[in-house]
Amino acid sequence: MTLLAPLSPLFLTSSYAFYAVINFIFVVIVIFAERKNPTSALAWIMVSMLLPGVGFIFYFFFGRNLSRRKIFNLPDNEQQALQAFYQGQAEAIRMGEWTIEEENGKDYADQILLHLNNSNSLYFEQNEVKLFTDGVEKFQSLFSDLRAATDHIHLDYYILNNDQLGNELIEILEQKAKEGVAVRLLFDELGGRTLRKSKFKVLMENGGQYARFFSSPFRLINPRINYRNHRKIAVIDGRIGYIGGFNIGDEYIGKSKKFGYWRDSALRIQGESVYELQTRFMLDWRAASKEDLLPDGNTFPYLSSEKVCGIQIVSSGPDEEWEQVKSGYIKMIQSAKESVYIHTPYFIPDEAVLEALRIAAFSGVDVRLMIPNKPDHPFVYWASTAWASELLKAGGRVYTYEKGFLHSKTMVVDSRISSCGTANFDYRSFKLNFEVVAFLYNREIAQEMEDAFLMDLKDCLEMTKEVYENRSLRIRFKEQVSRLLSPLL
Repeated sequence: MTLLAPLSPLFLTSSYAFYAVINFIFVVIVIFAERKNPTSALAWIMVSMLLPGVGFIFYFFFGRNLSRRKIFNLPDNEQQALQAFYQGQAEAIRMGEWTIEEENGKDYADQILLHLNNSNSLYFEQNEVKLFTDGVEKFQSLFSDLRAATDHIHLDYYILNNDQLGNELIEILEQKAKEGVAVRLLFDELGGRTLRKSKFKVLMENGGQYARFFSSPFRLINPRINYRNHRKIAVIDGRIGYIGGFNIGDEYIGKSKKFGYWRDSALRIQGESVYELQTRFMLDWRAASKEDLLPDGNTFPYLSSEKVCGIQIVSSGPDEEWEQVKSGYIKMIQSAKESVYIHTPYFIPDEAVLEALRIAAFSGVDVRLMIPNKPDHPFVYWASTAWASELLKAGGRVYTYEKGFLHSKTMVVDSRISSCGTANFDYRSFKLNFEVVAFLYNREIAQEMEDAFLMDLKDCLEMTKEVYENRSLRIRFKEQVSRLLSPLL
């Protein structure tokens, strides 16, 4: 001890200097990397001050920007052909030369053009859509369609759990592979972290395939862990598609004691918009498996429908310069004349989204937000209630769902247009996750979603200004801390 004692001040001084240099380098990196987002930059600088030295490690895993890196590159000939098609449809709609049968499609041509120009999302009308709001019904339908598959099954899910529902799905896929159906299963590395390679031995022995999105050769070290494939897509024989909020796991059919009943939303689509779901899957599959999956008459069969439902499938992710889903949400809110009804489990809007909602509420639009009454991610939950209070100040109404856990991600505007998909109203969905959302221009499906929202109000408590202002000091502290961390959540 006596030999080390004289060295202690020198050791402490050198350690302090080391951390100071690391912090300085870290702050410089953050300033340049986050130059387009000062809020995020300030949040990361705050982390560096609270956790000297360690903040850099957190930023390496959770903060690096992928916006300049294209994950889903297409061959030049495919990209040029698709781009010509996108531009052709946009120009025809702009010039009034594209026949739009959907009444709402005509009235919301500017929204259609936004998605065409901003995210290359084609507009299709020949679709038949079924809405699911219950997990048991959704998976009964999905599994029935999977068992009836004759050519291929393409599944792209964020979470695949090693439980009863997950095992049932894998058993179905094994059987279909034995029958000669081409099975491709894609799930996120983080969302499927409980699954070992041996789980898919039978599937692979029978010709099935699986891949993990953004996998890492090091189990506990993944520098891209903050960027997750949050999409949930199923395509069967190129003719039937599913999109929505349900992952594959027992909690999504209400078997979790922690969450109880699981309220979510999903769509079953038959018709032309399955082309877009198929394209999205193929791009994700190429990125994860490195297999050059080429389009053919089986993956893109001729599709039509006697029913008319205008749909655009919009994808977004951290590899893109623009936040396509967020832009679609804002455009819908800006178009509102009467009502905006929103389901979301996480409400951490940026200033643009919050301002759009405020302006709508101040303009006399009936703006209603429904969020869960319980957290699955505590910091996100308390940040959501804090930001919801901003909507209350503008005259909006906020409800907490009491029946179980609310995971639905839908919006309905004026009982006319609607959206349903994987993106929440939060920073992570807008900037960090790979998401996919269906924007629908059909009164019938919009009315069905609105009716479901209004029915859910029976299982809600309203968060009034009086209720919110009477919250405890402990809750106020949680909210303020979580709100400060919002750009990092």
